Amino acid sequence: MTDMKPEEMSHPPMDQLLGMEYCIDSNPSWGGAIGLGFQHFILCLGTAVMIPTLLVPLMGGNAHDKAKVVQTVLLVTGINTMLQTLFGTRLPTVIGGSYAFVIPVVSIISDPSLMQIADDHTRFRMTMRAIQGALIISSCIQIILGYSQLWGICSSLIIDWQVIFCSFIILALGPLIIHSGFSIEEVGITFRKRQYADTIINGFFSPLGMVPVVALAGLGLFERGFPVIGTCVEIGLPMLVLFVALSQYLKHVQLRHFPILERFSVLISIALVWVYAHILTVSGAYKHSSQLTQLNCRTDRANLITTAPWFGIPYPLQWGPPTFSADHSFGMMAAVLVSLIESTGAFKAAARLASATPPPPFVLSRGIGWQGIGLLFNGLFGAVSGSTVSVENVGLLGSTRIGSRRVIQISAGFMIFFSILGRFGALFASIPFTLFAAIYCVLFGYVGAVGLSFMQFTNMNSMRNLFIIGISLFLGISIPEYFFRFTVSYQHGPAHTRAGWFNDLINTIFSSPPTVGFIISVVLDNTLEMKNRAKDRGMPWWARFRTFRGDSRNEEFYNLPFNLNRFFPPS
Repeated sequence: MTDMKPEEMSHPPMDQLLGMEYCIDSNPSWGGAIGLGFQHFILCLGTAVMIPTLLVPLMGGNAHDKAKVVQTVLLVTGINTMLQTLFGTRLPTVIGGSYAFVIPVVSIISDPSLMQIADDHTRFRMTMRAIQGALIISSCIQIILGYSQLWGICSSLIIDWQVIFCSFIILALGPLIIHSGFSIEEVGITFRKRQYADTIINGFFSPLGMVPVVALAGLGLFERGFPVIGTCVEIGLPMLVLFVALSQYLKHVQLRHFPILERFSVLISIALVWVYAHILTVSGAYKHSSQLTQLNCRTDRANLITTAPWFGIPYPLQWGPPTFSADHSFGMMAAVLVSLIESTGAFKAAARLASATPPPPFVLSRGIGWQGIGLLFNGLFGAVSGSTVSVENVGLLGSTRIGSRRVIQISAGFMIFFSILGRFGALFASIPFTLFAAIYCVLFGYVGAVGLSFMQFTNMNSMRNLFIIGISLFLGISIPEYFFRFTVSYQHGPAHTRAGWFNDLINTIFSSPPTVGFIISVVLDNTLEMKNRAKDRGMPWWARFRTFRGDSRNEEFYNLPFNLNRFFPPS
């Protein structure tokens, strides 16, 4: 048997995925794009309905209030998605509701000054206005970090750790050095000549540091997958099996040379299992089941169809003028920071699944700035929660192999349309949550795998790299799980002091897997055995994407429409 050549045993690293049928700036036919856009709209309904279902009853709202909040969430999601794909990163990403905001929102709901209001509807409106005020104030963080380009600068920052350490020593011991008869210049030159003080140039973010962030943006959402299926196995498991069968095993089945089962596997599987779930509902199969089972299984538990208006346009300040509190705003800022980190990981995953280059720092900052504007809209309209990149819609790019920007823009149009025609939107919003959970099992896995694919640009034969990725992934899942179980058991997070804003800060940050993974990986990657590690960390590959003009493909993917780059040139 002849020995295999090295090039025959390995797969060379690739900047762009080659298996995508349509990349970010190529488009399927208009008929196919409209169908795919509607599929993305259906997928985003899971989060758009679940968050109001969780929070509105706690605020004192009734079924009519919930229907109105769902309408508002859909409208704001459509507007934010359209703005992000036109003027932000321009990646095919849906900007939907974020679970990171649940902890500070629940903290506002539990405020004694609001809980003492006797009338439920009045309490609902006053609580919503307090949430609006906190969202409006905290949105300034992403607006400032984005449009000042500070977040992008961090992602391309060059750090000379030796210079920082030398400067610290000289500043701290300067008087003692001079008193001893040496000059600061002599000490600095001597320090630089030492072998262990060679100049070390490293990037703050690296492909190695980004692996846990992107991977945990998908894998860290495991609680929204099979644990939800387990509450209604009779429809969740068939949904999961059917979706995998259509999207993978039968993907080559074509109708007039069109792979209909692969492209529309979400729509087909949801339609079939939804009918099956409705038959079980009307036949009385869940009549004596628990409340949780009925909520996740029945097709008539959403109470949206009968309460939603036929026609209605959500508008800013529809609940009244916002109220502002420093305590509420500081707590909400923690969720904004978590949303910032989660969106960064999701943007990088979307770029890869759209067969685009990694977004340069300028583009990433531009996207974060527009996401901050989106948070401002969430606050003005009263969407009960903040927004972030929808991970499930990013995963759908990989499942359909369609990374087209136009498809996402069409889906944004569906969101706006059905938010105005409330009764029709409520029909689709009554899909049982278990069906979405089954789809999440696949789509979140896609995003997690994309994060792991960044390891191809690093040296995975390095014990240092294995340690950083291993501990970041493990603690990124383990620490948030501890916070979740503690909260379920004791009805409050591990941080439980008299300072509510501090509790929200700690509990929100450490309940987010991507954020925990980000903190651990970036700290370790920039402090552990830094000498001559740039190549191991993947920095030579990363260097091309540090500037907008570092790669010729960036202009093709990320230029603003309508020739707006003349007025907002990349910096």
